[in-house]
Amino acid sequence: MKKLFNILFALVCWCSFAHAQTEDTVLTSGGKLKPEQAIMDVRHYTIALNIDFKQHTIEGYTVIDVDMATPTNVLLFDLMNDYSVHSVLVNGKKQAFDFKHKLITINMDKELPAGKASVKVFYGGKPHVARRPPWDDGFTWTQDSTGHQWMAITAEGTGGKLYFPCKDHPSDEPNEGVDLMITVPKDLVVAGPGLLKDVKKHGEKATYHWKTNYTINNYSILFNVGDYQVFSRPFTTVNGTKTTVQFYVLKEHADKAEHFLDVFEKTIHEQEKYFGEYPFAKEKIAMVETPHLGMEHQTMVAYGNKFRYTKIGGEDYDWLMHHEFGHEWWGNKVTAKDWADYWIHEGICSFGDALYTREFEGEAAYNKIFQHSIFGIQNNLPIVQHPDMDEEAAYINDIYSKGAFFMHTLRYVMGDSTFFPALKTFVTSPQYTYDNLVNTDDVEQFFTKAAGRDLKPLFNLYLRTTDKLEVHVKALPGNKYLVQLQNISIPLPLDITTDAGVKHIIADSKGVKIDSKTMPVIDPEVFYIKKVIIE
Repeated sequence: MKKLFNILFALVCWCSFAHAQTEDTVLTSGGKLKPEQAIMDVRHYTIALNIDFKQHTIEGYTVIDVDMATPTNVLLFDLMNDYSVHSVLVNGKKQAFDFKHKLITINMDKELPAGKASVKVFYGGKPHVARRPPWDDGFTWTQDSTGHQWMAITAEGTGGKLYFPCKDHPSDEPNEGVDLMITVPKDLVVAGPGLLKDVKKHGEKATYHWKTNYTINNYSILFNVGDYQVFSRPFTTVNGTKTTVQFYVLKEHADKAEHFLDVFEKTIHEQEKYFGEYPFAKEKIAMVETPHLGMEHQTMVAYGNKFRYTKIGGEDYDWLMHHEFGHEWWGNKVTAKDWADYWIHEGICSFGDALYTREFEGEAAYNKIFQHSIFGIQNNLPIVQHPDMDEEAAYINDIYSKGAFFMHTLRYVMGDSTFFPALKTFVTSPQYTYDNLVNTDDVEQFFTKAAGRDLKPLFNLYLRTTDKLEVHVKALPGNKYLVQLQNISIPLPLDITTDAGVKHIIADSKGVKIDSKTMPVIDPEVFYIKKVIIE
C-alpha cells in the first residue's frame, strides 16, 4: 500500500503543476462569456488540416455550424495568435474580418438572421509548442526510438483555440459532434475521437477521417500521430452493448499491448460497476500512446505512463490509465458548464480512483488512502469560488484532493445503501449528462434529494469555504463528555473511540453526552476534514 500512497501523492503533485505557463503568455479558456458568443449555440465542427512535420505547421480549414438565438452583425471566434487567417466564409459568402488578441471578429456586410449558419475559416501556421507537456498546452513534435515522427496535442487549459477557431467556453459543446480530416505522411497513423470512417491514400500522403456523433468538450477535440499499431478486442458493456476496446501503441512497444489491454479491461469493468455503462459505447473504448504523461481525451485517452504498473489486489494496476479513463464519466459525460465547478471532473474522478482500491483490497485499504491524502489538502482557497472563472484560475490542487475527500465524507454521511445508488443514478441520468452540462448546485440538489435531508451546509463547508468541521469536546464530571458540532447547522454521524470501543452517534450543535473513562478519539477512521477542540 505504501507504493499506492506514493502514486496518489504523485498524481496530486502532477495535477497541481499541470498548467504551468510559458513566460510570454497565459494559456487558458472560459471566463466571462462574451455577448457575441452568448447568442451562439455551436452544433458541429469540421476540421480539415494538413500536417507538415518538416516545418511543424498545420494548414487547412474549420467549418463551424452554429444556431444563432438572435440576429447579429458580428460573429466572434477564438483562435491562438500563432496562425494566419486567410479568409472567412459565412453561409458560403466571403466576409470581412479582423484577427487580433486571439479573436476572429467577422463583420457581416448585412445582418445574419437568427437560426442556423455555417462559418468556414481558412487558416494555417505554426501551432504553439508545449514546453513541458502535459504540464502545459501545445503541440509536441518528436520522434520515437525508431526515428518515426510522433506528434501529440495537449489542450485542456487552453481549449480548442489552440489549433482551430471555435467558441472556446465550457458552457457550449458541439451537440452534433465533430468531423476531423487529418492529412499526414502515409507511413504514419492518426488516432482521433469517435469512429474512423475511412483512410484515403494519395501519393505520399494519407487522410484519416475521424467522426464522433456525441457532444464533446473542446479540449478533447484533437488527434495524435505516430507509427502506431492498433490492437483491438471485442467488449461487452455492463448493459450488454457490443463495442470495441483498442490500443494505438507505437510499433516498437507492440509486445506490451496485450497485457496492457488485460489491465485496461479490468479497469473498464470496475468503473462500470460504480458509474454505469461506458458512456460512448456506440463508438469505441480506446487509448493511444503519447510522448507526454496523459490526458482524458474522449474515446481516445492519451497514455504515456510507459507501462509502469503497480500492484493492487496482487495484480497489475496503472494509476494513470485508471484516472484518465475515469474522466470518460467525470468530465466527458458529466461536464461542468463553468470552470468554477472543475472539482466535479477532478474530485469525483479522483474519488473513483480510491474505489478501485476498495474493490480489490477492501475497505481498510480504501480508508488509508484518505487518511494519508488529507495531508495534501492545502485549503488556501475554496474549491468552488465564483462564477465565470477561467480555467487557469480555477485549477488548484484541492479540486483533486479535497474534492475526492468531500465525496468520501458524503459517502459516510449518506451511508452506502443510499450513496452508491445515488452516485450511479447521477452519472447515468440524461438530466446531468452529455448535452446537459452541470454545476455544483445541480450536484448538491441531487444528493440532497437522494439523501432525503438538507446537505447544503455540508456542501458549503467543504466546497465554498476553507473551514474545517469543528468538533468541541467538553469534559464533564463522572467520566462523561459533551460532543458538539460548532460550525455546521445539520446533524452528522460521528464515530468516537471510547474505553468501551467505537460508538457511532449523531452529533449536532446542541451536543451529545457520551461515557468514557479515557479521552474520546473523534472520527478515528478520518471521514471528516476537522478541527477537534478539547475543553
